[in-house]
Amino acid sequence: MDLYADNILEHFRNPRNRHIGLVPGPGTHTETNASCGDEITVALTIKDNAIAAVAWNGSGCAISTAAMSMLSEKLKGMTPADARNSPDAFVQSLLGIPISRRRERCALLGLSAVRGALRK
Repeated sequence: MDLYADNILEHFRNPRNRHIGLVPGPGTHTETNASCGDEITVALTIKDNAIAAVAWNGSGCAISTAAMSMLSEKLKGMTPADARNSPDAFVQSLLGIPISRRRERCALLGLSAVRGALRK
């Protein structure tokens, strides 16, 4: 297994929809992985029952950063219900490699933040 496959490294080095100056407000949520210190804040804009925009910021390992980058691209156009109910396997399929139990929390950190933002 190549833990850092090319697609993961590409999204880690050039994360999509990442906004360094992201200011938390309505529709935002922050999740932290206490075991490693990764942190992701997600801001969603909903319009006409669809996710119109995704912005995020945070710091973390290649897995958490790449997973959030990939997820941010797929969320646009989804209904809030579909995004909220996306199974964990959805993110794992985006990464394209098997994720060990130890790295699972890293991979799912962004999805947890999205679910939190959708609850607000």
